[in-house]
Amino acid sequence: MEIISGLPRHVACVMDGNGRWAAQRSLPRTAGHEAAEAAVIDAIEAARSAGIKWLSLYAFSTENWRRPAGEVDILMRLVRRTIRKHAPALHARGVRCRFLGMADPRIPPLLAQDITDLMTLTSDNRQMTLTIAFDHGGRRDIVEAARSLIRAAVPAEQVTEATFARHLPYSDTPDVDLVIRTSGEQRISNFMLWQVAYAEWVFPQVLWPDFRATHLWECLDAYRRRQRRFGDVRQPAATTGEKLR
Repeated sequence: MEIISGLPRHVACVMDGNGRWAAQRSLPRTAGHEAAEAAVIDAIEAARSAGIKWLSLYAFSTENWRRPAGEVDILMRLVRRTIRKHAPALHARGVRCRFLGMADPRIPPLLAQDITDLMTLTSDNRQMTLTIAFDHGGRRDIVEAARSLIRAAVPAEQVTEATFARHLPYSDTPDVDLVIRTSGEQRISNFMLWQVAYAEWVFPQVLWPDFRATHLWECLDAYRRRQRRFGDVRQPAATTGEKLR
């Protein structure tokens, strides 16, 4: 494994453009979702090979339930097929798989069981943590954290950013350093709102089904060339090293 200095610890991807990819080819939208599988696997392997320890992929939002029922049904089938197909390889590569969301009763029971089985299978892996945001909404996570604090009867004066974060789902997840949103769209889309507060954003024009390892390396290189000040005015030490492949 080649680990490059100055890389983000946590990369998140908003996988956008499946429908447009299909429309450009006069295909149904679902063809774009099918084609996205190769991009997902390529991104996971490229991130793992680079030494990225945390990768989060936005697969299905709470708002996506508004899509036509037929499209949602096919999406659920595709996710189940992808899990069953790639679970052994993910486990063999030391990838710990988590699913962020999973609260809606409309999720098919067989898919929910496959997801549970995948998380159980890979729970002890530590080479990389892959979080799939599925039936996910950033606002819902924040509301649920607030409810958790109330149920725990935490006094108001003891509620800090740190204590609040501990009540979020998967509270051990580090803040996102880099968000990649494909297709050129520039929206947050209710994605991990708490965790992306100080993330760097990159908006490659490529549609998600065409996203490959070379695109990920380009985004990582763009990240390394930025200066992250977190509100400070001081110049941090410059990142050194050659351009990524």
